[in-house]
Amino acid sequence: MAIHRLTPVSVVLIVGFLWNPLIAQSLRFDLQSGHTKCITEDIKTNSMSVGKYSIINPSDGHPMPDSHKLTVRVTSTYGNSYHYAEHVESGQFAFQTAEAGDYMACFWADDHKPQTTITVEFDWKSGVATKDWTNVAKKGSVDAMELELKKLYETITSIHDEMFYLREREEEMQELNKTTNSRMAWLSFVSLFVCLSVAGLQLWHLKTFFEKKKLI
Repeated sequence: MAIHRLTPVSVVLIVGFLWNPLIAQSLRFDLQSGHTKCITEDIKTNSMSVGKYSIINPSDGHPMPDSHKLTVRVTSTYGNSYHYAEHVESGQFAFQTAEAGDYMACFWADDHKPQTTITVEFDWKSGVATKDWTNVAKKGSVDAMELELKKLYETITSIHDEMFYLREREEEMQELNKTTNSRMAWLSFVSLFVCLSVAGLQLWHLKTFFEKKKLI
């Protein structure tokens, strides 16, 4: 029976294939003055989250126009504020999540007449993607192969935790569906009872009316 061994190059390629989907990419979007745009990220509990944002200068080599200012707020799914900056051109934030759910970063462009369009570059990373692997390599004096294996281990651990987190969210949604179905069943029963009661009262009223008129 032939045994195929993975060469170092093969291991690096496999690691790179698994690692690339988890690397956060920068997002660039346009925002008109006086408008707001929000971006959400589903993050589990006790995860590190870092982000940085900046306005792209429309005229390279010239100062940033006074109209290009942002107000930024980052909040949790329960409304807790983790970052707030007012009338800035750039900024960054970092925090450890205390609760699981959708975290929201909202950008508001200052109102300006005439209306202007601001281009914002936003980079938001969470979990294993926030680790500075360059410093890890320098501090640990590890070679390229060992560094890639460390990345792979962190990636697998992150995927494992994410699977358990998604399972918990699924159980919560199933419980919510059961509760909703139970309440809908009770509501249907009450509605049916009310309809039958109203129909009975109408029949009784008509019967009484016809008896008084001696029609029956």
